[in-house]
Amino acid sequence: MLGLVITGHGRFASGLLQGVEQVVGEQSQCRAVDFPEGVSTTELMVMLEQACAACDSGEGVVILSDLLGGSPFRQAAIIAKQHADYQVITGTNMQLAAEMMLEREGMNPQSFRDMALECGRRGVTSLWHEEQKCNQQQNDSVSLDGI
Repeated sequence: MLGLVITGHGRFASGLLQGVEQVVGEQSQCRAVDFPEGVSTTELMVMLEQACAACDSGEGVVILSDLLGGSPFRQAAIIAKQHADYQVITGTNMQLAAEMMLEREGMNPQSFRDMALECGRRGVTSLWHEEQKCNQQQNDSVSLDGI
């Protein structure tokens, strides 16, 4: 199974992991690495390396980060560049994390990456857009019934 490491500013990582586990249950081979104020990027790198090592069963690790270009993303990128079977995904949201926790069995890091991006995009929407989809589906089923 792919290992997952979640990282981000403040308590983003531990909060996201706690929320995901509340929805989908406790997860193995998964760690949260927070980057609170006062922690240096060198300390963050050490914590990320330790978390990756703890999660890596030999099938690879995916690091989920909060913000493109932020320190957690940059440190994760350095680690991933050293491991062909590591991927970094940024802009992580709860939709992506929860769904992908359940999909990682038997996936390689590249397939996980591609599927996670689609999943994350699905999770960013609005009430209005969802209502429009429901209205369109209702209209489509009504018109098909008359055929």
